[in-house]
Amino acid sequence: MTEPLRPDDGYLRSLDAATARAAESAEPLTSPHAGASDAVRRRVTEAVAGCGDQLVRLSRDLHAHPEVGFDEHRSVQAVADLLASHGHEARIGAGGLDTAFVARVGTDGPHVAVLAEYDALPGVGHACGHNIICSTAVGGFLAAAKVVGETGGRLSLIGTPAEEGGGGKETLARAGVFDDVDAVVMLHPFSHDVAMHPFLGRRQLEMVFHGVAAHAAAQPFMGRNALDAAVAAYQGVAALRQHLPGTDRAHGVFTDGGARPNVVPERAALMFYLRSAAPETLRDLAERVSAVAHGAAAMHGCGVELLWDAQPAYLPIRFNHALSARWAVNQEPAGRTPLPPGVVPEFLTGSTDLGNLSFRMPAIHPMLAVADAALHTAEFATAAGSPAGDRAVRDGALGLALTAADYLADADLRDAVHAEFAELGGPLDVPGYFA
Repeated sequence: MTEPLRPDDGYLRSLDAATARAAESAEPLTSPHAGASDAVRRRVTEAVAGCGDQLVRLSRDLHAHPEVGFDEHRSVQAVADLLASHGHEARIGAGGLDTAFVARVGTDGPHVAVLAEYDALPGVGHACGHNIICSTAVGGFLAAAKVVGETGGRLSLIGTPAEEGGGGKETLARAGVFDDVDAVVMLHPFSHDVAMHPFLGRRQLEMVFHGVAAHAAAQPFMGRNALDAAVAAYQGVAALRQHLPGTDRAHGVFTDGGARPNVVPERAALMFYLRSAAPETLRDLAERVSAVAHGAAAMHGCGVELLWDAQPAYLPIRFNHALSARWAVNQEPAGRTPLPPGVVPEFLTGSTDLGNLSFRMPAIHPMLAVADAALHTAEFATAAGSPAGDRAVRDGALGLALTAADYLADADLRDAVHAEFAELGGPLDVPGYFA
């Protein structure tokens, strides 16, 4: 067997060097808003420090016992037990999902939710660092809950399962879990500290081609080859790529290519992920790929079914600069200076169901430096359970707690956050957008 040719990493090394140069000259984000009072900020900081060891233990525990999407029962119970030790009840089963939960404090006024993710990846565990996402969210909630009596308003911790392809946040949103939430905050581990990093919208498309079976030797002329149609579709999408915006992605695999070489395949199938940086361009990409599929089917005398979004589509993230700037300011006490957009190459990204919420209400999804490694790799999984991951847990919890307190305490900040959201178009009909 010949070994595969390993790609040269020269391009990635040049990107690293360019990013380092850009970071040196980047201006840190500032906020014109005061946020919470100094007294509230001190109490929040003390509360994060007080539960820091527990948060790190939670992170390490989740890391050591990874669970895939919709099967995170042990992880959710670990969170519920920690919340109970601080006097908070987690309502497990929110929105009809067994591994979703909600914990709340406050009874009226503006409502901000801190979001937790805790699903792992099959085979590589917490290679996306969701153990850190969860632990920082729990810490942010516990610390901010200490000052809700002073800031006013309402605070929730919402556990959102199955981000890795399952669309738990969209399912919860359609079940009404976020109906009374005004803004959401969460973070994501990464290679750099970034206040706002784009994530792409994503749709799933299964193309199923139907042909006519025939004996491939005796009567091939009586068949219509579904595999030929699928190959033509794959090649058509590959040719389409050179005419797409640089932010678009289209990648797929064959899931069915027939059963035996001596039978003309009557069925063949492909699965594609389509990604784009805006809802409008994602919709356009979907239409163009649909046309490719229908053309491929017609070329080979086959029929085709297009099966869209077996799991909810993901929208890209809509930034909220006003709230993100408060996050950046709130990382300074931890010794971090989150970079503004455009410093870290923006094509180094993926997709997340947080995007769906960001088109319903103001949201932030800053990136927290843990390791100079790519997400979804064994190297990042190792880092997520290392001392660097532990530091990220403490720093991220502080940033989330202070940002939630700022939102609740500062009416001018809230006005700016929601004015910006309205300027960008306000809420979007997410379930109906691609209908």
